[in-house]
Amino acid sequence: MLRIVSISLLAALLTVPSIAADETLEKMAGQMIVVGFQGDSVGDAGVKAVEAELAAGRLGGVMFLKTNVASLPAVRELNALFREASRDLPPFLTLDQEGGAVERLTEAVGFTEIANAAKIAADNSPEEAEAIYAKMAAGIAAEGFSVNFGPVADLNTNPNNQIIARFGRSFSADPNVVTAYDTAFIEAHRAAGLITALKHFPGHGSSTADSHEGFVDITESWNEAELEPYRALIAANMADMVMVGHLYHADYADGDGETPSSLSPRWIDGVLRGELGFGGVVISDDLEMGAIREHFTTKETVTKAVRAGMDILLFSNTADYHPELSREILAILVSEAEADSEFQARIKASYHRIVDLKARLQ
Repeated sequence: MLRIVSISLLAALLTVPSIAADETLEKMAGQMIVVGFQGDSVGDAGVKAVEAELAAGRLGGVMFLKTNVASLPAVRELNALFREASRDLPPFLTLDQEGGAVERLTEAVGFTEIANAAKIAADNSPEEAEAIYAKMAAGIAAEGFSVNFGPVADLNTNPNNQIIARFGRSFSADPNVVTAYDTAFIEAHRAAGLITALKHFPGHGSSTADSHEGFVDITESWNEAELEPYRALIAANMADMVMVGHLYHADYADGDGETPSSLSPRWIDGVLRGELGFGGVVISDDLEMGAIREHFTTKETVTKAVRAGMDILLFSNTADYHPELSREILAILVSEAEADSEFQARIKASYHRIVDLKARLQ
């Protein structure tokens, strides 16, 4: 078992700068929320609702799915609208654009698609892969996005894996190979001014189930080698964000038999921050996946995630579309923070990590 390093929240907070008078609790908590939306043009009601929340400082960013992409010009208009609405602190304008099956921008709207990670690694050196990813990243940036949820840092250790191996999303079963191609992906995106997110911590490649569908137990399949790409990339200062998956491991579940990594302080505060030394922004995988929504209420999800050390709560808003979802999440965050000083301190710490990262987007 991994050695778990316990981190004192109080000690961590001593490094957090004092909060300026105009930085309200609502504003700080709002930066922790990234949501999906309905609509694909600037006049749509769902788009206007997101614009209003961004303008009010109650939302940190938005997540695009294929349903939000009517055309490339329409996407550029949407992202320009969202940026204009949040001038003081640029929003995270996010999408999943890995290549292969996981793409939001496709040839159908005139975007040049590329192969999946497995094919890229099989056919290209890391240097050649970086050139391929540089073209993709430049295209993503040209459409106005600021964050691409990639690269995949999972190891291709289970050939029957339903969510990673099936779609060729991993570069290799070898941690060193994964690290090399992840580096190429990240360097290409940084050159284009984009932020990336390593995923899916602590490792989805060995799993035997899909967290989109329900509970995923990696207790018997997971191996410590799955942490090696994270360890190497964090040490090399190549991790902008780390995306935590919804993966249950009995040795890191606080003895309750159900807590996945995305809600686990043992994984986030213990392993990711303590053992691996990651001091940056931690973002959840979609908190509406079956592994979460079938086991936890929205309030339980939000509060458990923050107490575990999560900085950004990602909700696709697709399971049961709720136009007021971001406000519901914000109300939970603010209410809990007003009642609990430790919870409030976590929000302040997360806010500063997010602001530090967003400074790259200014």
